[in-house]
Amino acid sequence: MAKVILLSQVPLPFSKIGSWTTLYNNYLEKNNEIDYIVCPKPEDLFKGVKYSFVQATFWSSIQNKVFKKKKNECLKALNKIIVPNENYIIQIVDNYGMAKPLKEYLVSKGVSKNCCIQFFYHGFSPYAQPNSQSNFYELINELVVLTHDSYKLHKETITTLPSHFSILYNGIDTNKFKRVSVSRKQELKKILEFDDKKVFVWCSQDRPKKGLHIILEAWKKIYNLEKNIVLIVIGCESENDMDGVKFLGKIPNHDLPEYYQASDCYLFPTLCQEGFGLSLIEALHCGNYCIASAMGGVPEVLQYGKLGRLIQNPDFVLEWVDAINDFLNGKFEFPEFSSELYSSEKWNVSMNELIANARKRMQ
Repeated sequence: MAKVILLSQVPLPFSKIGSWTTLYNNYLEKNNEIDYIVCPKPEDLFKGVKYSFVQATFWSSIQNKVFKKKKNECLKALNKIIVPNENYIIQIVDNYGMAKPLKEYLVSKGVSKNCCIQFFYHGFSPYAQPNSQSNFYELINELVVLTHDSYKLHKETITTLPSHFSILYNGIDTNKFKRVSVSRKQELKKILEFDDKKVFVWCSQDRPKKGLHIILEAWKKIYNLEKNIVLIVIGCESENDMDGVKFLGKIPNHDLPEYYQASDCYLFPTLCQEGFGLSLIEALHCGNYCIASAMGGVPEVLQYGKLGRLIQNPDFVLEWVDAINDFLNGKFEFPEFSSELYSSEKWNVSMNELIANARKRMQ
């Protein structure tokens, strides 16, 4: 039976915030099919998984800068695992630069035909690095994307698709991110000093493509007429005070559920082709009505408007003003959905199915 090797550019478990590392942390703590992890040495180790550590030596750092051989140490660590005539499924997450040196290494070892390279892509649009696009898709055996719409776009754009394609929705811990009772919600509002106001929340890194500036422009127009509201901004700070807005900076990941549970409406004004949007489904499961840009994988995640309001022209401030005012005026229906929707438990099961299907193909 094929062994499964996960190549990671960061140590696992990963202590900082990250979407795919959080998914793997949840997965590797439970019933998983990973046999080996190749990564820099972490502070703690997952039980039941073997490691081969990537060594960061002085010479490798020189190579990285001078010769750009960034993957040498990873391949050295992988070489300690690979045995001739054995079958392997090798997983890579969002690390395009690893595909070519990995393939060349497997060919040089004479084991390429015994290996399946699964590439997990957390973006949306096809990889479009100049002069390398077609080569990349020929190097891997299976591409795993986050939505069906991403697959459709790949199919329309890429001349030659990988031999296998799969869709794996992101998942969150629905035991943490979940709705609370009305009384608990009011209690949290008081604890967090939101009082009895309607609470809107934005959560991301403060980069132009995340669209916070659009929301702040819309907020100025709305707050002039409606004072019993507050906008909570999580993930960045502001040097200037703004009426009706609380900039909270970075919030520890384990505290996020309470902020979402105390909020009423989540704003997701992305201006880029988002692959999925983990914060969007975290807020949704915590009881927020979601208003989001119709960009990338977001429409599919919100079931094309069934689970929230989609803004077709996210650059237009007035469309956000209208949507927020409609929410304040009660012109919406809160969606009903299963607690299993986009759950980490479902992600774990689907991951095991992906691996099982790859093993069957290799028999």
